[in-house]
Amino acid sequence: MPPRGVKKGSKRDRQYKEVVKSEKKEGRSTKRAKEIAARTVNKEKARSGESKSKSKSSTRGRSASSRGGKQSGKGPSGRTKEQFYNDAKKLGIEGRSKMDKKELQRAVAGAS
Repeated sequence: MPPRGVKKGSKRDRQYKEVVKSEKKEGRSTKRAKEIAARTVNKEKARSGESKSKSKSSTRGRSASSRGGKQSGKGPSGRTKEQFYNDAKKLGIEGRSKMDKKELQRAVAGAS
């Protein structure tokens, strides 16, 4: 469900749905994908002056749309344990619930 103040069929509603779809494709849970999408939409609303209030962090730096997802899932740690776990679940890897992030990463890489 999109954040409050986002009308059905509006640009922000479409943006919300696209971000949810993208985050789920990256392996995040539905709950986490919806949270990220809502935060993204709220931040974009603040940047463009569509919201009543905005924080400093919402208006600084590059916008999510111009960044193009360049910061998500990158860096020294790469993908999250949750993402590896979801991949392991899709691949049917046994014992995944007891594995740590490195073990999940190896199992997913070995099964692919």
